[in-house]
Amino acid sequence: MLYQIYEAQRSLMEPFADFAQAAAKLYGNPLTPFGQNPLAQRTAAGYELLYRLWKDYEKPQFGITTVGVNGVDVAIHERVEVDKPFCELRRFKRFSDDPRTLERLKASPAVLVVAPLSGHYATLLRDTVRSLLADHKVYITDWKNARTVPLDQGEFHLDDYVNYVQEFIRHLQAQYGHCHVISVCQPTVPVLAAVSLMASRGETTPVTMTMMGGPIDARKSPTAVNNLAMNKSYSWFENNVIYRVPSNFPGAGRRVYPGFLQHTGFVAMNPDRHLSSHYDYFKHLIAGDDDKAESHRQFYDEYNAVLDMDADYYLETISTVFQEFRLVHGTWDVRGVDGRIERVQPQDIRTTAHLTVEGELDDISGAGQTAAAHDLCTGVPKELQKHIEVKGAGHYGIFSGRRWRDVVYPQVRDFIAKFHAAPATAKAGASAPARKAPARRSAARAT
Repeated sequence: MLYQIYEAQRSLMEPFADFAQAAAKLYGNPLTPFGQNPLAQRTAAGYELLYRLWKDYEKPQFGITTVGVNGVDVAIHERVEVDKPFCELRRFKRFSDDPRTLERLKASPAVLVVAPLSGHYATLLRDTVRSLLADHKVYITDWKNARTVPLDQGEFHLDDYVNYVQEFIRHLQAQYGHCHVISVCQPTVPVLAAVSLMASRGETTPVTMTMMGGPIDARKSPTAVNNLAMNKSYSWFENNVIYRVPSNFPGAGRRVYPGFLQHTGFVAMNPDRHLSSHYDYFKHLIAGDDDKAESHRQFYDEYNAVLDMDADYYLETISTVFQEFRLVHGTWDVRGVDGRIERVQPQDIRTTAHLTVEGELDDISGAGQTAAAHDLCTGVPKELQKHIEVKGAGHYGIFSGRRWRDVVYPQVRDFIAKFHAAPATAKAGASAPARKAPARRSAARAT
């Protein structure tokens, strides 16, 4: 019933949001009678703030049209390569007419970025993708809003997430003969599971695996997020945060963890910070500081856009990752697409180089939670492992913003390049199957 009440409230506020937006434009335009009022600037700022607070935030676009590669502007074409019921594998294809740049693009590593399915859209990693595109072929998991997925598409479980990741890895390997994987936050756990299962079967695993700010072992330095998941029972979550999608969406009747509840939780973690941010936005509008005002809009356009998660996936993640710690206890079994149940055994990974990244001030995934992956992957030689702690960085700072671009990305880029040039199979020797050589491709002006 709560979801229906929320939707009714949102529909009720929609005309008021439209009115506030129109009023802000009227008072903000000096050519209108309203804009000539001495208090016009303040009035326009007030209405603009109300509009931002009342409006409905839809899924943002990545909006990456060009990137610079060695001083040359390269065009980006975004397209869907694989369309699954709950996820799209999205590719950012690069184009150039410059021969040297084209050769560089064709020789660059292929990277699968696994975005979080934890409330926000994959566009939260826009800065991550933009940086990677300068040196890599980039693919990303673009998770769908569960309320848009009809019931006849079935349920979505944590096992399905793991199976999706394996399918996407194989897709890149089939195209390029290799693959590098980067996971940010929540997906570090299912990605590690996916690669572990591939290794246990003797499949070719990714050349490198970069895990950033994720709850591999949520027992270490538990945060407020971890404590909530640990201190409430499975039944509490099922009875208090799971609702059915209202009838006005394609996924009507589907059991979900609504995005608006997740967003409420995000804001409740730091209410003072958000209140201060909105007041600063009001002052920037009055002062005519367009750059800072636009920066606020861009951040909250992303932050306020949330999606629903299928209930089975959400509840299983709570249970597996934050309550029973099945990955670190070695008790996690995953059902594959063929129905077989397999045990997740990270110790079977032998040839995939590991990089873990943590932020010193991360209040989502505490210190040591991501680095715990090294303790689990005992079959990976120490020379194939690296850990980075980013001083002064919070959770978002390790994959977005100045610290990501200046501190983290150069190390991620160099780590991938090092093992792409000299795959770990050559060093580790042995038991793992040899990597396939990249398939021959005809000359083209795209990569």
